[in-house]
Amino acid sequence: MGPSQPIRYFQFQENRINPIAAEVIVETPVSLTVNGKNWLTFMCTPIMLEEMAIGFLYNEGIISTMEEIEDVRICEHEDNIDVWLTRSVDEPASWRRTSGCSGGVTAVDLLSERLTAIPVRKGMIRPEQITALVAGLFESQELYKKTGGVHTTALCDGEDIVLSAEDIGRHNTLDKIAGAYLRLRLALPHRYLITTGRISSEMLQKASRLQAEVLISRTSPSSLSIQLAERMGITLIGYARRNRYNVYTHPERIKD
Repeated sequence: MGPSQPIRYFQFQENRINPIAAEVIVETPVSLTVNGKNWLTFMCTPIMLEEMAIGFLYNEGIISTMEEIEDVRICEHEDNIDVWLTRSVDEPASWRRTSGCSGGVTAVDLLSERLTAIPVRKGMIRPEQITALVAGLFESQELYKKTGGVHTTALCDGEDIVLSAEDIGRHNTLDKIAGAYLRLRLALPHRYLITTGRISSEMLQKASRLQAEVLISRTSPSSLSIQLAERMGITLIGYARRNRYNVYTHPERIKD
């Protein structure tokens, strides 16, 4: 199963009906099995599935390094990700539906003080860097250019985009980025994240797990994400365009 599939639709314009051949983004259920036990089902776009599973477990605090992963594989029909860890783990007692699109879930207490425990670096970013990163995000949206209707998140080292991930669910893109980061064992001088999705509390929490100094979105943050970003020391930027953006927290990181 690929990330898009062909469709035909009819376009009504100026009292004319035109048949159109196009591509549409795929949304499909993919379950996550940990140590032989089914935990949950993602609604996602079926690319970078192994990275999504690893990143989800990392962002949920189940694992901290790739050394805790013994094996990860996709089943034959690509509707299950099977992860085996080097130790036994208990499934969280309850999963809470998040404000993410396509049915996101988390077991993390987003109001917990422990979310401040992960240190955030104190790097600086120039205004022209922010503008360049927004432009770079547009250029990296390969699946969006083909189908539309998909979110993109990119991880930057301060100058260039290092990783990007696309999915119908904005929260899935951050899990995919986290999983790819762990698998590649990257060491970056800075970690800036830029996304097309709205920044809600679970998006902010996932960014904090990557120790992101800056989180940039093309759209708005929520009230709770602003509170968390302020507490965690993350510079939160919204409504980012090529020539303007709003800075909601820690503007001192942006230098003239």
